[in-house]
Amino acid sequence: MYESFFGLISKPFQLSPDPQFFFSSKGHKRALSYLQYGLSQGEGFIVITGDVGTGKTTLMRNLLANVHRENIIAAQLVTTKLDADDLLRMICSSFGLPVEERSKAVLLQQFQDFLRSAHQAHKRVLLVVDEAQNLPASAIEELRMLSNFQLTDAPLLQSFLLGQPELRAIVQAPAMEQFRQRIIASCHLKPLDADEVKEYILWRLSIAGWTQNPQFAESAFSHIYRHTAGVPRRINIFCDRLLLFAFLEEVPEIDESVVNAVADELAEEFSSPTTQRGSVVQAEAPPRQQEIQALEAQCAQLNRHLTELLNEKVELMRLVDGKLKGKLKQLINEK
Repeated sequence: MYESFFGLISKPFQLSPDPQFFFSSKGHKRALSYLQYGLSQGEGFIVITGDVGTGKTTLMRNLLANVHRENIIAAQLVTTKLDADDLLRMICSSFGLPVEERSKAVLLQQFQDFLRSAHQAHKRVLLVVDEAQNLPASAIEELRMLSNFQLTDAPLLQSFLLGQPELRAIVQAPAMEQFRQRIIASCHLKPLDADEVKEYILWRLSIAGWTQNPQFAESAFSHIYRHTAGVPRRINIFCDRLLLFAFLEEVPEIDESVVNAVADELAEEFSSPTTQRGSVVQAEAPPRQQEIQALEAQCAQLNRHLTELLNEKVELMRLVDGKLKGKLKQLINEK
């Protein structure tokens, strides 16, 4: 809506992860180095954790956008609470292997054959598991077992696990000792500090073709940091709303007053005061807490939407696979 008004070539604060807008903060730069190191090793597990919205998926997409794709076969899946067998089916499906009406033994054999074929073609297979904190211990153990596939001492599968802080607790459990021994590097992403928030905002604006319209007052950045706690996804939501506000109100400069006005709007829109019988209103949460709850609610809604899309894709692949089998049987019978 506001892009053409401000002369922008794209939306600078979109929520969907885009490698073009990847911002290399100190923490993200270190995490990217770990991922690149992991790729160079070609084996084991890399574990990246971080709170909701800290940029784990964007980090991974930036990595995959800059690797030599002709040498790597990569698949990325977003997990829900899957057991070991369902996880294996999703992995096979992600690499384009048929899964309908196949036993686990058959799935394992065809996946091993796929890994060997890739190795013979001088390609490496990389599995990226996002939202890995949703996996039960049995599914993580299944990933470890899949990493045992080797050919002449060369590992055939490498896995990167991305997850929220709960994943760290899962990995540290006593029963996960064998899995921990396969981890060659791990990193925890933290929110941006106050200086990085300013750099992050200006970086994304520059990528989108910003020409100082609207202008950002120096005082605006510290207040944006205060309202978002330095979490990139919250910054995107907040700054997108700032630009919309500046467009609707025809504000030439975003300063402290504009930032606070938008913060108040968000708090009001997403607040849900509880009323008792007799229309007595209970005390509301503090404004700071309201802002956090509002942003987290939007993030949760986006995650649910992405999960639904993934499930629909899996079901569609199963349907297509079933129809292809039926057509093949029909052709065979006609012969």
